[in-house]
Amino acid sequence: MADEIGQDPQMSSRKTRAGEANVQRILDSALTVFAAYGLRGARIDQIAEAAGLSKPNLLYYFRTKEELYTAVLARTLDMWLEPLRELDGTSDPRAALSAYIGRKLEYSRTHPSASRLFALEVLQGATHLNADLTGTLLEIVEAKSRIIESWIADGKMRSVDPKHFIFAIWATTQHYADFSAQIEALTGNTIADNDFYKTAHKTLTSILLDGVLPRGSEGLED
Repeated sequence: MADEIGQDPQMSSRKTRAGEANVQRILDSALTVFAAYGLRGARIDQIAEAAGLSKPNLLYYFRTKEELYTAVLARTLDMWLEPLRELDGTSDPRAALSAYIGRKLEYSRTHPSASRLFALEVLQGATHLNADLTGTLLEIVEAKSRIIESWIADGKMRSVDPKHFIFAIWATTQHYADFSAQIEALTGNTIADNDFYKTAHKTLTSILLDGVLPRGSEGLED
């Protein structure tokens, strides 16, 4: 039955889902093009063609190339923040931090182009990300730093600077995406290979956690 203004609610819902699907398709295509050509070299018509949409249709969702570029970066940051948000102070530090390291490394494995594009933006001054970095990201890092400080105060972690510890996790896990060409040149492999990925995960978890957790805490699983 139509609603009071004559619009079928089911039709409206289908339109909403179709619009959301278009947005995600545009963002996926934009990531591929921006990763290949950068912001300056990428063209809207390239992205529209990759998304299977007309240029006017794409511009209905994103008015400018810069707006679309910023949306791609913001989606990557939001993806990375999800596991950080889940870091819970009531959990065992080893379990919580091991899960976080694993999620970050998995994202490097499954979304390497997003990681490299994000890194390039930061290297260029992060002008399109400044509001997110000084807003949402800062708030979450401050909150998770307080959790790490509480673990330290309770004797569950050795005394380390929380932010530098978080930076170390980011640097080591994202290295496998951002410097994959160098890794492949030196090892003949990347984390796309299951065995290589498992070795990287086990090594990073051991280095990062055994350095900050007291001896006698629960050991790592193979």
